[in-house]
Amino acid sequence: MSHPKYGRADHGVNPLITQRWSPYAYSDKPVAKDDLLALFEAARWAPSSYNEQPWVFFVATKDQPDEYARLLSCLVEGNQGWARQTPVLVLSCFHTTFARNGKPNPGAAYDLGLAAGNICLEATARGLQVHQMGGIVPDRAREVFQIPGTVQPCTAMAIGYAADAAGLPYQVQVQETKPRERKPLGLIVCSGEFGKAWA
Repeated sequence: MSHPKYGRADHGVNPLITQRWSPYAYSDKPVAKDDLLALFEAARWAPSSYNEQPWVFFVATKDQPDEYARLLSCLVEGNQGWARQTPVLVLSCFHTTFARNGKPNPGAAYDLGLAAGNICLEATARGLQVHQMGGIVPDRAREVFQIPGTVQPCTAMAIGYAADAAGLPYQVQVQETKPRERKPLGLIVCSGEFGKAWA
């Protein structure tokens, strides 16, 4: 099955990688709890420094209107405008220190990213899509969810089934329908010195 947002890889990769994209338009179709549990199970098995698993996810679905409104309020205004249509919102956080010794964990944000990547691929395998957002209000999240100082609110995710972009504002429609692009490998894979392409 083809879709205008599916990418074209220059080298053979698992199709889930090129079929993953970040819609702004979502159907109001609920996401089954079993599917959501599978997404977080995928996150649970992501690699992490010293197997610390520093990620913490707050989840709210449309069938929990109060919880949903609280989580929505932690997004910046621009993200609230479109994200309020999605059936599932997630706030992603990480522990900033190692549980084993209390020392700073410099790789914690990286580890959260790996866990979020697993969520995206598992979602794609299930016909779902995930739109990740850096635009959150960390202080609001701390207040709403009583997040301790050693845990950093980092990003948010909208999860659901992609829908037609026709109802979106014009500029968002343009973004939603244009083909996805990626830099060539020669610009991102180096050898010997910065900027010297490996292959």
